[in-house]
Amino acid sequence: MKKILTILIILGVISACNSEKKKINEEVVNLQEGEIISSPEIPKISFFQYEDSSAYPDAILELYTPLGNQIFKPGKVPFEFNIKNFPFELNENQEFKLFNILNGGDPVGFYSPIFQRELAEGSYRVVAYLVDEEGLALKNFGNYIDRDFQVGDSRPFPYSAEPYLALNLPRSNQVFDLGSEVVIDFLVVGGDMKLDGLKVKIQVNELTYEIDHMAPVRLVNLPIGSYQVKVQLLRSDGKELEGPFSSVSKSIIVR
Repeated sequence: MKKILTILIILGVISACNSEKKKINEEVVNLQEGEIISSPEIPKISFFQYEDSSAYPDAILELYTPLGNQIFKPGKVPFEFNIKNFPFELNENQEFKLFNILNGGDPVGFYSPIFQRELAEGSYRVVAYLVDEEGLALKNFGNYIDRDFQVGDSRPFPYSAEPYLALNLPRSNQVFDLGSEVVIDFLVVGGDMKLDGLKVKIQVNELTYEIDHMAPVRLVNLPIGSYQVKVQLLRSDGKELEGPFSSVSKSIIVR
């Protein structure tokens, strides 16, 4: 009897793990007339999300170095993080769990919380964050952190209380196989989308989708081709924010 019960429990766990994720907030969109032949056999292009399953809500990422507006000499700049309540050790696939974005560029992953980066003279804003097993940015308070610093004879960024974007996915010139999901994964830093009345507008060429909370957005059934993905942080009335990092664009390819 115990063996049967054990088998049933294992089967139940496997079934739960294999159950299909539920799509929410799905919007079917159309390419401009003439770009693709309309046919019932052609899968519909759609944006959607999966039901929230936030991982590691208690994870804490602290930044000890650089300090706010600290000045470094050009060359190797030290970074030191402290990570709590998160399994940072390498898994068997040696996947990165800590990422940094400098001045709105592509994320760079690190295996260690202490490292150096070769940086030229300039003003820098770093956004650092942890990711889950799927490579999606953790989005709870304390899962990510930002900091401004300078290298060489450079002035700090002008003060601004406006929130801004950090784009985890997609990466510049990322290539997607035909039929796979294009994931748009972002963080809104320095603000709360609900309390501050914000929304994010996603444009993939002429296709658009809007979201009023932080969650990965997925796009499926894009035809083969090159696309420009633009992610904008807006007021709920559609007004654009003025900060330098309130909009991010990446080119992607579907083949």
